[in-house]
Amino acid sequence: MALAAPLLAALATFFAAAAGGGDAPPGKIAVVGAGIGGSAVAHFLQQHFGPRAQIDVYEKGTVGGRLATISVNKQHYESGAASFHSLSLHMQDFVKLLGLRHRREVVGRSAIFGGEHFVLEETDWYLLNLFRLWWHYGISFLRLQMWVEEVMEKFMRSTGTQGVWSAPKSFCSGAAAPLSPRIYKYQAHGYAFSGVEELLYSLGESAFINMTQRSVAESLLQVGVTQRFIDDVVSAVLRASYGQSAAMPAFAGAMSLAGAQGSLWSVEGGNKLVCSGLLKLTKANVIHATVTSVTLHSTEGKALYQVGYESEAGSGSDFYDIVVIATPLHLDNSSSNFTFEGFTPPIDDIQGSFQPTIVSLVHGYLNSSYFGFLDPKLFPFTNILTTDFPSFFCTLDNICPVNISASFRRKQPQEAAVWRVQSPKPLLRTQLKTLFRSYYSVQTAEWQAHPLYGSRTTLPRFALHDQLFYLNALEWAASSVEVMAVAAKNVALLAYNRWYQDLDKIDQKDLMHKVKTEL
Repeated sequence: MALAAPLLAALATFFAAAAGGGDAPPGKIAVVGAGIGGSAVAHFLQQHFGPRAQIDVYEKGTVGGRLATISVNKQHYESGAASFHSLSLHMQDFVKLLGLRHRREVVGRSAIFGGEHFVLEETDWYLLNLFRLWWHYGISFLRLQMWVEEVMEKFMRSTGTQGVWSAPKSFCSGAAAPLSPRIYKYQAHGYAFSGVEELLYSLGESAFINMTQRSVAESLLQVGVTQRFIDDVVSAVLRASYGQSAAMPAFAGAMSLAGAQGSLWSVEGGNKLVCSGLLKLTKANVIHATVTSVTLHSTEGKALYQVGYESEAGSGSDFYDIVVIATPLHLDNSSSNFTFEGFTPPIDDIQGSFQPTIVSLVHGYLNSSYFGFLDPKLFPFTNILTTDFPSFFCTLDNICPVNISASFRRKQPQEAAVWRVQSPKPLLRTQLKTLFRSYYSVQTAEWQAHPLYGSRTTLPRFALHDQLFYLNALEWAASSVEVMAVAAKNVALLAYNRWYQDLDKIDQKDLMHKVKTEL
């Protein structure tokens, strides 16, 4: 009987909407997750369906998800995604819409550490950097550049020829290239895709799908890039961006490498302000609870979904016309309590393994002698990437706070500074002592940051049921903040087109040809 009252209320709402005519918007929409994907999809759903649709956003943690900050000495620092690519069009639009500002950039030099010495060091002279690449690796860096540009020719705007050596700055931040301008055109005209394969095919036909099934290393070796360059440079970039090796799929790897091109930016005050700002603008109802189940109820051929959740007040549930899962579904214990019930066939092929990443913010004095500089004053780098050795950390960055005043200056190498260490496991005390002479504090955040590529054999779908969607499916092709924003727009359009049965806007096969004429 406890279930009867809310179910009857939901049915009454449904029949009232049906009585209003076929153009009635959905009454209630649930979004699970308040990271960039969930916040963006709530915004896009309200844009399409209007203010009459109530949007509930469930979040078990803090708004922002993998966009987060940590406080050190009353200053806030990015602990999640630190910056975005200049061509991240959705993110640029969000910042303008919310009246936010770009943070002032404080430049620094980068290097790649091989365990015993630096295998590559950036200087202040661009031509000298290119000469060093040629001296160490021949024309491999040019072949890499040509491969990336060939892949991106269909997939993103021309990026110029800045050279691969801009990579270290980009990939210490976790930035990646945005999706093709073509996808933004498709979305501007209301087209959507029900699966990741359909979306990739619309952008590059079978070529991009094939790139999700072969490795970065295999692809680069075929175009003449040497194994040494892959081991030293490409692997360091991929470790910094994904925490994975050149054995990862070529498509995600190419997106990561392409992210080196163009400038980067971040949000003054913290990147998570985009998420909280979008939810406030949308007037979404944020429910702090852990969603445990989604159950299907059929009402005269129309799907109705019951979302079960656990909060501090206890267990609860509510009914929705549309449900969007905007959080990764893991194969570990964190997702074992999440179930789909009442679906035929069952929904059981969307989970996967994710790559854990530990971010440690260490306030202390760098042990420059570990990197071969006995005098700390002579240490010139602010960003350090690593090859496969040493294996206990991936990147080390001297980071700036999210609020940078006009008088701000970066700490000198001999001074105590805030360093961000990215590692696959929590740093042991002995490892901290290896990297730092001494330190005042260590604060950590653990993320299931990116899919563990290769742990799934197929690409998941956005549409799990008539009006049930998995936004994070696109992460299994490539993973970045802008990719999540693109997925959010796609899911909102997919829900809208399905709700109003505009099927000509879904999974069109000939969009590559239409773009030359209609679009």
